[in-house]
Amino acid sequence: MKKIISVFLTVVLVGSVAFAQNNKDQKKDKKGGDWREKIRAEQVANITAQLDLTEAEAQAFWPVYNEVQKQRREAFEASAQAYKALNEGIEGNEVNALLEKYLDAKKAADAVEADAIARYKKVLPVNKVAKLIVAEENFRHQQIGRLGGNAGRPGPGGPRSGRNRSQMPPMGDDMMD
Repeated sequence: MKKIISVFLTVVLVGSVAFAQNNKDQKKDKKGGDWREKIRAEQVANITAQLDLTEAEAQAFWPVYNEVQKQRREAFEASAQAYKALNEGIEGNEVNALLEKYLDAKKAADAVEADAIARYKKVLPVNKVAKLIVAEENFRHQQIGRLGGNAGRPGPGGPRSGRNRSQMPPMGDDMMD
Protein backbone atom coordinates (compact mmCIF):
# COMPACT_ATOMS: atom_id res chain seq x y z
CA MET A 1 0.00 0.00 0.00
CA LYS A 2 2.87 2.39 0.82
CA LYS A 3 4.40 1.72 -2.59
CA ILE A 4 1.13 2.57 -4.36
CA ILE A 5 0.85 5.80 -2.38
CA SER A 6 4.47 6.74 -3.13
CA VAL A 7 3.98 6.08 -6.85
CA PHE A 8 0.80 8.16 -6.79
CA LEU A 9 2.55 11.01 -4.99
CA THR A 10 5.45 10.83 -7.42
CA VAL A 11 3.14 11.01 -10.41
CA VAL A 12 1.24 13.94 -8.86
CA LEU A 13 4.48 15.76 -8.00
CA VAL A 14 6.03 15.26 -11.42
CA GLY A 15 2.74 15.96 -13.10
CA SER A 16 2.46 19.31 -11.37
CA VAL A 17 6.03 20.21 -12.37
CA ALA A 18 5.35 19.09 -15.94
CA PHE A 19 2.05 20.98 -15.96
CA ALA A 20 3.75 24.18 -14.82
CA GLN A 21 6.46 23.76 -17.46
CA ASN A 22 3.93 22.97 -20.16
CA ASN A 23 1.85 26.01 -19.25
CA LYS A 24 4.94 28.10 -19.79
CA ASP A 25 5.56 26.30 -23.11
CA GLN A 26 1.94 26.82 -24.17
CA LYS A 27 2.31 30.56 -23.78
CA LYS A 28 5.21 30.38 -26.22
CA ASP A 29 3.60 27.87 -28.60
CA LYS A 30 -0.18 27.63 -28.50
CA LYS A 31 -0.23 24.91 -31.17
CA GLY A 32 1.94 22.29 -29.47
CA GLY A 33 1.10 22.42 -25.77
CA ASP A 34 -1.49 19.66 -25.60
CA TRP A 35 0.47 16.90 -27.29
CA ARG A 36 3.65 17.78 -25.41
CA GLU A 37 1.78 17.53 -22.12
CA LYS A 38 0.32 14.14 -23.06
CA ILE A 39 3.68 12.73 -24.14
CA ARG A 40 5.38 14.05 -21.02
CA ALA A 41 2.71 12.47 -18.80
CA GLU A 42 3.12 9.15 -20.64
CA GLN A 43 6.88 9.38 -20.26
CA VAL A 44 6.65 10.05 -16.52
CA ALA A 45 4.23 7.15 -16.03
CA ASN A 46 6.46 4.85 -18.07
CA ILE A 47 9.61 5.77 -16.15
CA THR A 48 7.81 5.50 -12.83
CA ALA A 49 6.56 2.02 -13.68
CA GLN A 50 9.89 0.81 -15.07
CA LEU A 51 12.10 2.07 -12.25
CA ASP A 52 9.90 1.06 -9.31
CA LEU A 53 11.23 3.98 -7.27
CA THR A 54 10.95 4.16 -3.51
CA GLU A 55 9.53 7.38 -2.09
CA ALA A 56 13.00 8.61 -1.12
CA GLU A 57 14.42 7.75 -4.54
CA ALA A 58 11.56 9.51 -6.28
CA GLN A 59 12.03 12.68 -4.23
CA ALA A 60 15.73 12.76 -5.10
CA PHE A 61 15.37 11.60 -8.72
CA TRP A 62 12.62 13.74 -10.27
CA PRO A 63 14.21 17.17 -9.67
CA VAL A 64 17.46 15.88 -11.20
CA TYR A 65 15.58 14.32 -14.11
CA ASN A 66 13.65 17.50 -14.80
CA GLU A 67 16.85 19.55 -14.80
CA VAL A 68 18.52 17.08 -17.16
CA GLN A 69 15.50 17.27 -19.49
CA LYS A 70 15.84 21.06 -19.53
CA GLN A 71 19.55 20.77 -20.36
CA ARG A 72 18.77 18.23 -23.11
CA ARG A 73 16.23 20.60 -24.68
CA GLU A 74 18.73 23.47 -24.60
CA ALA A 75 21.49 21.32 -26.14
CA PHE A 76 19.10 20.08 -28.82
CA GLU A 77 18.02 23.63 -29.66
CA ALA A 78 21.64 24.77 -29.97
CA SER A 79 22.43 21.82 -32.23
CA ALA A 80 19.31 22.46 -34.34
CA GLN A 81 20.20 26.14 -34.73
CA ALA A 82 23.73 25.26 -35.81
CA TYR A 83 22.36 22.73 -38.30
CA LYS A 84 19.89 25.27 -39.65
CA ALA A 85 22.73 27.75 -40.21
CA LEU A 86 24.71 25.08 -42.10
CA ASN A 87 21.67 24.17 -44.14
CA GLU A 88 21.19 27.74 -45.36
CA GLY A 89 24.03 27.23 -47.81
CA ILE A 90 26.46 29.89 -46.65
CA GLU A 91 29.77 29.64 -48.47
CA GLY A 92 33.32 30.81 -48.06
CA ASN A 93 35.05 31.42 -44.75
CA GLU A 94 31.79 31.34 -42.80
CA VAL A 95 31.28 27.62 -43.49
CA ASN A 96 34.25 26.60 -41.37
CA ALA A 97 33.01 28.67 -38.43
CA LEU A 98 29.52 27.17 -38.80
CA LEU A 99 30.95 23.64 -38.89
CA GLU A 100 32.83 24.35 -35.68
CA LYS A 101 29.68 25.74 -34.07
CA TYR A 102 27.77 22.61 -35.10
CA LEU A 103 30.45 20.27 -33.74
CA ASP A 104 30.62 22.24 -30.49
CA ALA A 105 26.85 21.94 -30.10
CA LYS A 106 27.03 18.17 -30.67
CA LYS A 107 29.85 17.84 -28.12
CA ALA A 108 27.82 19.84 -25.61
CA ALA A 109 24.85 17.50 -26.13
CA ASP A 110 27.10 14.49 -25.52
CA ALA A 111 28.45 16.15 -22.38
CA VAL A 112 24.90 16.65 -21.10
CA GLU A 113 24.26 12.91 -21.50
CA ALA A 114 27.46 11.92 -19.72
CA ASP A 115 26.75 14.36 -16.91
CA ALA A 116 23.18 13.09 -16.64
CA ILE A 117 24.31 9.53 -16.00
CA ALA A 118 26.77 10.69 -13.35
CA ARG A 119 24.04 12.74 -11.66
CA TYR A 120 21.55 9.85 -11.78
CA LYS A 121 24.13 7.56 -10.14
CA LYS A 122 24.25 9.96 -7.19
CA VAL A 123 20.53 9.56 -6.47
CA LEU A 124 19.73 6.04 -7.73
CA PRO A 125 21.30 2.60 -7.58
CA VAL A 126 23.22 1.83 -10.75
CA ASN A 127 20.75 -0.89 -11.82
CA LYS A 128 17.94 1.70 -11.80
CA VAL A 129 20.07 4.10 -13.83
CA ALA A 130 20.45 1.35 -16.42
CA LYS A 131 16.69 0.73 -16.32
CA LEU A 132 16.12 4.46 -16.82
CA ILE A 133 18.26 4.53 -19.95
CA VAL A 134 16.44 1.50 -21.36
CA ALA A 135 13.03 2.96 -20.42
CA GLU A 136 13.82 6.29 -22.09
CA GLU A 137 15.09 4.60 -25.24
CA ASN A 138 12.11 2.25 -25.42
CA PHE A 139 9.74 5.17 -24.92
CA ARG A 140 11.48 7.12 -27.69
CA HIS A 141 11.16 4.16 -30.05
CA GLN A 142 7.52 3.78 -29.09
CA GLN A 143 6.85 7.42 -29.97
CA ILE A 144 8.71 7.11 -33.27
CA GLY A 145 6.66 4.00 -34.00
CA ARG A 146 3.47 5.92 -33.39
CA LEU A 147 4.55 8.52 -35.89
CA GLY A 148 5.37 5.80 -38.41
CA GLY A 149 2.20 3.82 -37.77
CA ASN A 150 3.96 0.83 -36.18
CA ALA A 151 2.54 1.43 -32.69
CA GLY A 152 5.95 0.99 -31.12
CA ARG A 153 6.54 -2.60 -32.14
CA PRO A 154 10.04 -3.72 -31.17
CA GLY A 155 12.41 -5.60 -33.43
CA PRO A 156 13.19 -5.35 -37.15
CA GLY A 157 9.68 -4.22 -37.97
CA GLY A 158 9.66 -1.75 -35.10
CA PRO A 159 10.09 1.96 -34.93
CA ARG A 160 13.72 2.06 -36.01
CA SER A 161 13.19 0.49 -39.40
CA GLY A 162 9.87 2.07 -40.24
CA ARG A 163 8.79 -1.25 -41.81
CA ASN A 164 6.90 -4.22 -40.51
CA ARG A 165 8.05 -7.80 -41.00
CA SER A 166 5.78 -8.37 -44.00
CA GLN A 167 7.63 -5.59 -45.84
CA MET A 168 11.09 -6.97 -45.10
CA PRO A 169 13.00 -8.83 -47.84
CA PRO A 170 13.55 -12.58 -47.45
CA MET A 171 16.69 -13.56 -45.58
CA GLY A 172 17.48 -16.86 -47.32
CA ASP A 173 20.61 -18.07 -49.14
CA ASP A 174 19.38 -16.45 -52.34
CA MET A 175 20.37 -13.09 -50.83
CA MET A 176 24.04 -14.04 -51.02
CA ASP A 177 24.17 -14.35 -54.84
